[in-house]
Amino acid sequence: MSPPIADLSLDLDNLWAYLRTHGDAQWETFPSYLPTVVPHFLEIFDRLDLRATVFVVGQDAALDKNHGPLRQIVDAGHEIGNHSFNHEPWLQRYSREQLVDEFEQTEAALAKITDQSIVGFRGPGFSLSADVLQLLCERGYQFDGSTFPTFLGPMARAYYLMTSSFSSAEKEDRSEMFGSLSDGLRPLKPYWWTTPSGRVLELPVSTIPIVRAPFHFSYLCFLAQVSPRVAELYFRFALAICRLTRTSPSLLLHPLDFLGGDEVPQMSFFPGMKLAGDVKRAFSERMLAIYAKQFEVLPMGEHAARIGTKVTNSRSF
Repeated sequence: MSPPIADLSLDLDNLWAYLRTHGDAQWETFPSYLPTVVPHFLEIFDRLDLRATVFVVGQDAALDKNHGPLRQIVDAGHEIGNHSFNHEPWLQRYSREQLVDEFEQTEAALAKITDQSIVGFRGPGFSLSADVLQLLCERGYQFDGSTFPTFLGPMARAYYLMTSSFSSAEKEDRSEMFGSLSDGLRPLKPYWWTTPSGRVLELPVSTIPIVRAPFHFSYLCFLAQVSPRVAELYFRFALAICRLTRTSPSLLLHPLDFLGGDEVPQMSFFPGMKLAGDVKRAFSERMLAIYAKQFEVLPMGEHAARIGTKVTNSRSF
């Protein structure tokens, strides 16, 4: 019997993007850890024979200094997705004109590193709007991965606001970052978004069915600081509930799942950064091996193509 299918993605949020979201002025020089982190996760993916969708920020693709590591991702056979140009987690506040510019800039920048057709999008900080969905349809995108059906978004937002020194205007910009309590009521399984311009398949970032608690690797690394064994049991429990409810997991990774606080001290405010880099990479590889053993793991584009004709549920924004 064939294993159930699942997908794997990585949001390639760079150091400057985290610093910008955190309100640190150092972001303006666009500091990057891509030359360090890209080889780390590519080596792990290669050892486990995994292919993923890597959502790339357009600003990174526009800078020549990042082309080397970004092309390594393409050359290794991974799918490239659109993760916006400026990586502002308040994309839902953009006007249609701003969004068109964001898409055009990102697509032009990604064309410098790959000849792939860009068919997938994920908004920074899980930001999404009706205008974004309509533009995805107009521009021929096949899937979106911007929804995160959990009730914990407001808690994550509160943590970021408490650990930063934003002005009132900056706090207002970030007032919807990571979503609202109502996002926890969104579907866990794939469905179609319908817009006046057509429809696009939604592949939600998975949370544990029924309880809707997150289990992407940023949370696992945070738990692993206390107990790697507890973190592993939590992950196995999440996957077991997915299988029991026939929910195909869409597992999300970030660069900081492969970097430790000893390697990126500027990111000490981020959950899970008390772990050393080599410890964190060993832990993440072990969790990915569990994932690969239980599921047939696909990039999101292949997952969408495999199941699209079978999905009948739809909704409007």
